[in-house]
Amino acid sequence: MTVDVEDYFQVEAFFDHVQRDEWDRRECRIERNIDRILELFDETGTKATFFTLGWIAERYPDVVRRIVKEGHELASHGLAHVRADQQSRAMFTADVRRAKRLLEDTGGVGVHGYRAASFSITRKNLWALNALEDAGYRYSSSTVPLRHDLYGIPEQPRFAFYPFEDSRFIEIPVTTVRRWGANWPSGGGGYFRLLPYAVFKQNLQAVISNDKQPCMFYFHPWEIDPQQPRVEGASLKSRFRHYLNLDRTYSRLQRLLGDFRWDRVDRIYPVLESATRQ
Repeated sequence: MTVDVEDYFQVEAFFDHVQRDEWDRRECRIERNIDRILELFDETGTKATFFTLGWIAERYPDVVRRIVKEGHELASHGLAHVRADQQSRAMFTADVRRAKRLLEDTGGVGVHGYRAASFSITRKNLWALNALEDAGYRYSSSTVPLRHDLYGIPEQPRFAFYPFEDSRFIEIPVTTVRRWGANWPSGGGGYFRLLPYAVFKQNLQAVISNDKQPCMFYFHPWEIDPQQPRVEGASLKSRFRHYLNLDRTYSRLQRLLGDFRWDRVDRIYPVLESATRQ
């Protein structure tokens, strides 16, 4: 179970309408939404990994400390939600190193995992995985084996794999189910809001039963917040992707947490237990 800790105005769907220098002037709802998520996880006995923006950690350090205090894994989502494939290697390396250091200093724990904004490690920038290992990360969950207009490497392995020889660095793709000769989304995000819950549950059960693999699920704090301020000027496509079924997400999460057992990434993949703070 993973949470991408970013707020509604930081998503890629609104990049053309909300500039980063406006972020501090926007109403931030991350504190109340993280509180609700942590309460839900506590009620259901769920532990999770929180891929957190450095921007959030700088401004809301108590949020980061509460995540850690309640027994969840703290991981990196980069500094300011800049796509990995829009950065040079030098820029990306500086970003992931600074984010790691900032989160570790704020949370007081080692940070071993990373997730790229919008799953933006693709065929064009696989060097980013090398940069992450060099920066001291032990795993990434930054790819999806799908065809999508914003991300995806359809031909890659569907489950956790070692991208480098002689290295224990792991890439853990978001879950897909194999049907009719193709991979279909089953790992959360907008698809969790789009598909009927019964279909989503069936897909996860198929992965567990047929592939005998753990599932990598993700969602965002803003997805449980139907009262969030609306961003004006966004396209119909962007509004559909962002606002669809926000009023149903929390209840669906309640069902999901009751129907399956979930844990933090570094407990599912025990090779990470030997990781030390870099």
